[in-house]
Amino acid sequence: MKSIKSKVVGLSIVAATAGLFAFQVIQTGSVKGTVSPADGGVRAWALSGTDTLKATIDKGAFEIPGAKAGTYRVIIEAKPPYKNAAKDGVTVTDGQPTDVGEIKLEQ
Repeated sequence: MKSIKSKVVGLSIVAATAGLFAFQVIQTGSVKGTVSPADGGVRAWALSGTDTLKATIDKGAFEIPGAKAGTYRVIIEAKPPYKNAAKDGVTVTDGQPTDVGEIKLEQ
């Protein structure tokens, strides 16, 4: 009886340990930058074939978290009298922030 209990406990420990390693943590990156003029932008969007992400612009700065590795188009949603602006070809790497720099809004 002891032998069976020992085997069951041992198998349970092995199964639980294997289960911990079966799941891989998905690391995402982010897209960040600034908008000029600082009060001209409302929201920043990051678009790819599979993702649509957004973040608010605060004091001219934004950071869009949760971006999977890939290439994105970043769109700045502007408030009048400014026009929306876009930046293509923004590459995001897993676990890393991607800085797009300053995006200037035109009237």
